[in-house]
Amino acid sequence: MTSEKLNSIAYKWFDCFNNKELEKILSLYDDEAVHFSPKLKVRQPETQGLISGKEALRSWWQVAFERLPSLHYKVTSLTANGDRVFMEYIRKVENETDLLVAEVLEVKNEKIIASRVYHG
Repeated sequence: MTSEKLNSIAYKWFDCFNNKELEKILSLYDDEAVHFSPKLKVRQPETQGLISGKEALRSWWQVAFERLPSLHYKVTSLTANGDRVFMEYIRKVENETDLLVAEVLEVKNEKIIASRVYHG
C-alpha cells in the first residue's frame, strides 16, 4: 500500500475520532481487528489491554466519548511504510495534562486490522 493511502486512512481516523463519529471510525476497521491500549489495560484490567472485533471497539470508544466529551487528538507526525502507519499525537482532555501518544495502525486491504497505542 502506498504511503499516501496509509496517511489518508490515518487522517480519516483522526477526523472521525475528533468529531466523535463512532460508526465512521469503525468503518475503517476490519471486523476482526485487534486493539491494544494502556488506558484499556487500566480501565478494563481483565482485557490485559487487548480487545478484538468491532463490537469491543464500539463499546470502548463509546464509553470514552461519553466519559470525556472534550477528548481531542492533535496530530504531530505520521510515518507510513509498507502496511503500517505510525502516528504521533497529543491527547487533549479538559482539566487533564496533555499526553504524548504514539499509535501504530496495521492495514490490510485498506482496512485497519490492528492498532497499538503507546504513551510516553
